[in-house]
Amino acid sequence: MRNKGALMLFLLVFLGYSGSPLQAQRKARKKTELIEVKEAKEIAVSPKLVVGIVVDQMRYDYLTRFWGHYGEGGFKRMVNDGFNFKNNHFNYAPTYTGPGHASVYTGTTPAIHGVIGNDWYDKYDDKSVYCASDDSYSSVGTASSAGEMSPHRMLSTTMTDQLRLHTQMQGKVIAVAIKDRGAVLPGGHSANAAYWFKGGNEGNWITSTYYMDELPKWVKDFNDKRSVDTYKRTWSTLKDINTYVESGTDNNNYEGLWKGKTTATFPYDLEALWDDNDQYSMLASTPFGNNLTTDFALAALENESLGEDNVTDFLAISYSSPDYVGHKWGVNSKEVQDTYIRLDQDLERLFKSLDKKVGAGEYTVFLTADHAAVHVPAYLKDQKIPANYIDQADIKSKLNDYLKFTFGSTEIIKNISNDQIFLDHKVVKNLEMDLADLQNEIAQELMLYEGVYKVYTANQMWQNNYTKGISNILQNGYNQKRSGDIIIVYNPASISYSSTGSTHGSPWIYDTHSPLLFFGKGIKKGSTTNRSEIPDIAPTISALLGMAFPSGTTGKPLVEVLE
Repeated sequence: MRNKGALMLFLLVFLGYSGSPLQAQRKARKKTELIEVKEAKEIAVSPKLVVGIVVDQMRYDYLTRFWGHYGEGGFKRMVNDGFNFKNNHFNYAPTYTGPGHASVYTGTTPAIHGVIGNDWYDKYDDKSVYCASDDSYSSVGTASSAGEMSPHRMLSTTMTDQLRLHTQMQGKVIAVAIKDRGAVLPGGHSANAAYWFKGGNEGNWITSTYYMDELPKWVKDFNDKRSVDTYKRTWSTLKDINTYVESGTDNNNYEGLWKGKTTATFPYDLEALWDDNDQYSMLASTPFGNNLTTDFALAALENESLGEDNVTDFLAISYSSPDYVGHKWGVNSKEVQDTYIRLDQDLERLFKSLDKKVGAGEYTVFLTADHAAVHVPAYLKDQKIPANYIDQADIKSKLNDYLKFTFGSTEIIKNISNDQIFLDHKVVKNLEMDLADLQNEIAQELMLYEGVYKVYTANQMWQNNYTKGISNILQNGYNQKRSGDIIIVYNPASISYSSTGSTHGSPWIYDTHSPLLFFGKGIKKGSTTNRSEIPDIAPTISALLGMAFPSGTTGKPLVEVLE
């Protein structure tokens, strides 16, 4: 101890400190103690609550395009008081909702977590499976099968699982979304609860016996109050529609229609359209779905006592409605713009409640998306921008003709889905064909078809290690046990979809560029244009909390954002 004090004194004298030796030694000791305390605090940050927000189908440019319409307490609060990653991307394809939520929370890609689509062909069981379905569990809160769900097809742990393990199961995890997969996958394997919305003629929040045998009293009370019925009203723009100059005209040929309405224009009288459009389900295709999600999330915050002690809890919220709106009306629509302006108000309402309930500066939030979206190709074509529609039925017909002429059989192909072709390996073996050679021959045939940009084979995915470009993005989305024999990539802005509305799923940048905002306890203020990737989110939150990373993590902590 004396040697340490003498060393401090020598350094201060050497550096020209002008006070008395005793004062110098005390000051040096105090400074050392402060450094030691600071280092101890930086081992981990313990917010009372982490809030993960995933906005379904959010392009990064929705932040910038609609910026002038946002208030100070929602998106702008996160950007101004938090950290903005301006160059954030999905590093895999397909860019769908199921893989998106799984990748955000596992810190890895479909190659490892196994969620390769919303639905995919199971080549071992010879059937299509849904990413969250599990008929070994029963519905809770509905007589339908809508609650037969679990995360069992997700092969990696999530950051929410790691929080549960890190806190000896004391930290609560609650997940909420309109879509079942938007709640089940973020909640992870060990969530206390995941809730989603049952539309149709019910309009209730439900769950699965995977989590519980009956709904908690507060959820029953929430459903019984029928506050959902307050949203059965007319949807008009929040502001004067003439001020929505950041989007296209309200009346155009690029937007889908609700049954019973002759134009895709404001206002939308939900009560008049109710019975023809699946009743409560239509709320998901309006900003009112976001309102309802926020209402329920705040009820969970209150009734589950989240963030009320020193053990970190986690509230996972997925806003599903922007995806429904984008699919129906397209990314350039007034409907999308109004949805985001209203979502901004929901975020402000959420943050104010967190300030009051948990305490300003006592919680940490991240906001991202599960994918972005393409402009409506019909609109792009009218603007003389390259775009097209893919006729998959025509491709399949041509491919069948080729197979029959070349090999004498169309039974070589077992399934075509998610832009992948699954071959029947038994048929291939019986015909005494080499699998890799057959994959290559079919790939070369597909390259002759209009609209096809590139074709990759399973053999290429197995044998090569791609480090950049489209091939790397596809390989990150390729799971050896679940993916197909041949992967097709179409030209940019070329989609297999209706001529109205937007979609997603490709490896192109318009589907991969999404927002990533951090805000709250332990988060620096700032922004960067350095590239970040979706799998970086989970290890960043894990590093912040000082806990183990999810088991399949391939992302890296974003050091720029951590204090």
